[in-house]
Amino acid sequence: MPTDRASRPYDIVIYGATGYTGRLVAEYLNNHYGRNGPKWAMAGRSAAKLAEIRDLIGAPADTPLIVADIADPASVKAMAESTRSIVTTVGPYQLYGEPVVAACVEAGTDYADLCGEPVWMRQMIEKYDVAAKESGARICFSCGFDSIPFDLGVLMLQKEAVARFGKPAPRVKGRVRDTKGGVSGGTAASLKATLAAIAKEPALGAIMASPFGLTPGFEGPPQPPADKPLYDEALGSWGAPFIMAVINVKNVHRTNQLLGFPFGKDFVYDEMILTGPGEQGEAVANYVASTPMIGTPNDPLPGEGPTKEVRENGSYDLLFVGELPDGQAIHYAVKGRYDPGYGSTSRMLTETGLGLVESDVSGGVGTPGAFLGEALVKRLREHAEINFEAEN
Repeated sequence: MPTDRASRPYDIVIYGATGYTGRLVAEYLNNHYGRNGPKWAMAGRSAAKLAEIRDLIGAPADTPLIVADIADPASVKAMAESTRSIVTTVGPYQLYGEPVVAACVEAGTDYADLCGEPVWMRQMIEKYDVAAKESGARICFSCGFDSIPFDLGVLMLQKEAVARFGKPAPRVKGRVRDTKGGVSGGTAASLKATLAAIAKEPALGAIMASPFGLTPGFEGPPQPPADKPLYDEALGSWGAPFIMAVINVKNVHRTNQLLGFPFGKDFVYDEMILTGPGEQGEAVANYVASTPMIGTPNDPLPGEGPTKEVRENGSYDLLFVGELPDGQAIHYAVKGRYDPGYGSTSRMLTETGLGLVESDVSGGVGTPGAFLGEALVKRLREHAEINFEAEN
């Protein structure tokens, strides 16, 4: 098993660089870091397509190109052994992800993806966590808009709570105040693959339904239902179900478990979209609750996504409210520039992959919050134009 990662030719390899999001990752690495940054390479199934994308994004002609295909295990093994970290955008991960995870675990190579498929993630935890600890590989799922801003938002709020009150907030609300952006075909394909897997094996539905689906061996207290509109008296606004809560909530609880329960074993967390006060806010909340956002015949196809204009003009504004039993509360915000799902996500994935290379934490199957925590917050503030700050 290769263990001398420092001597490998690459710091980071982008697997899936010819796809919609993979191209954005390569473009960000090239434009933001250039020749004086990390040693990186582009990987995918076709050398010709990789060369085409390399030229389209204006990367140097000598940018390394790696041909790797999960249908050819030797090529994936060679890719994993050539680099200290792999970031992969090749999803749905339950269809295409495991060969890359397995190769990284065997090679002791760090791995970061954009997975929002909790059933598959639970399967990978059970199958590879022990081996990853042995090899030193850090296998890090959900390194995009799901679930980094939420995972780190809760982490930073709790740090503020301990600093102010000497203890964490046992109740935290994640609230989406605003998002501007689009959906790609890859996101829609992942949802369809998850639903197909559950239909084939209904027992997997319990993992999807449980807020603790990613915390094997731990079941916390009952969590708030988030499947219907509600009015939040403290915020003076209606809230509607948030489609990404099904993955974000699980990741937040997994971070709490992996860090040794710094939020407490009685920690309660949920996420919703704020829709405003009064009858109009209620009407919008009811519309959001009853209207599928993805999983319809109008979904974009894999490889499709928002235009450059939509990505660059996008943004998001997230509020985290920590409530203490004595009535005190902390408001903490995470705000990002660029379309959350793609413009910002491509930056988050890249910075996670680079952060893993610089980290000295132990291996295993974990989360951005558990592996990198405040170090990743620092990277995102400095490089990805994401702000983390208390509001009160």
